[in-house]
Formats: sequence, structure tokens, C-alpha cells
Amino acid sequence: MIYYPFILLSAYLLGSVQCLYFHIGETERKCFIEEIPDETTVVSHYKVELFDVRTGGFTPPTTGIGMNVEVKDPDMKIILSRVYSFEGKISFTSHIPGEHIICLYSNTTAWIGGTQLRVHLDIQVGDQAIDYAQVAQKEKLSDLQLRIRQLVEQVEQIIKEQSYQRFREERFRQTSESTHQRVFWWSLSQLFILLIMGFWQMRHLKSFFEAKKLV
Repeated sequence: MIYYPFILLSAYLLGSVQCLYFHIGETERKCFIEEIPDETTVVSHYKVELFDVRTGGFTPPTTGIGMNVEVKDPDMKIILSRVYSFEGKISFTSHIPGEHIICLYSNTTAWIGGTQLRVHLDIQVGDQAIDYAQVAQKEKLSDLQLRIRQLVEQVEQIIKEQSYQRFREERFRQTSESTHQRVFWWSLSQLFILLIMGFWQMRHLKSFFEAKKLV
């Protein structure tokens, strides 16, 4: 229990930013699951590159190629559905804690020869999604004030992460209790069925022996 805040802080600092890239075909749909606390801002920067057969590499695509983006909350309700260009920023705010599904797919299937796309994706959660340089310029903050602002945002995000961990623990406890209760009633049902079958077999054997006049 002593090391729990440190572990939580380390997990938060390591897991708040995810940079990756992936290849996607013209009919493919790529989805990512992100566990997000409630009232948390998520910003994703992305860039799409088109495979060039001549060079064997990936280059920026021409106009007309973009990405459909769809975000669903843990209740499978769509909170964002929009068509973006081949490069830009996706932003949304979670309203309930849990696993959010982020799906991306191309807005066109007219690629010649089934060319693939490479999508670079940078997912930033919580205070990592805030552009502090823009905040400092807009609110005219000094370096010390900006640093304090960053620390406040980080503490608030850690509190949200702790609340989300408690929410997960409570949900896991409820699932465990529900499973235990079902196992108990299932075992009790099996015992009841075995007792009935045993009683029926005894009655059947007694009737058989009486009919054969063995008893």
C-alpha cells in the first residue's frame, strides 16, 4: 500500500501518451481501446501517407483522401463521428469513465491497385493533451505561473486516475460477487437435482424389488 501512489503516478506518466503508426487497406477499419477517466480531454494528432510504388516508400497523399473517425464511449454511444483530411487533430472529452473505442478508416475506396496507407497516430490523454505554450500566450502567464498551472493539471489528472482505479476495483468486486453468487446457486441446484435423482432411484428400486417379490 505504501508504493501504490508511486506506481499509479508512474503508470500515468508512461501511459498518457501513445505514439504509433499502422497500415490500413482501402476497406479496413482500425480500432483502438483507450481507458479514460471521466471529464478527461483526449487529443490525437494523425498523419496519413500513401504508398508510392515507384519509390517503394510512403508519401503525403493528394487531396481527396481523408479519414473517417468514430469514437464510442463505454456504453457504445457515439460521441464523435467525423470525416477529417489526411492530416490533422482529433479532440474529444470523455463524460463517463471506462474503455473508449477509437476507430479510423478511409473515406474512399478508389485507390488504384489496392494501395495501402500508413497512418501515424499520437494519442495524448489528460494534461498531456494541453498545449501549454498556447495557454501561456493566451493568458499571459510567466514561467513560474505556467509551471504551477502544469502541476495543478497533473495533480487533477492523477486524482481522476485514482478515481477511475477505484471505479474499476468496485466494478471488479461486483463482478466477482455476482460470479460467486451464481456459482453458489448453480452448485446448490446440482445438489438438489442429485438428491431428487437419488430419491427417485431408491423409489424405483423399491418398486422393482416389490414387483419381483424380493422384499
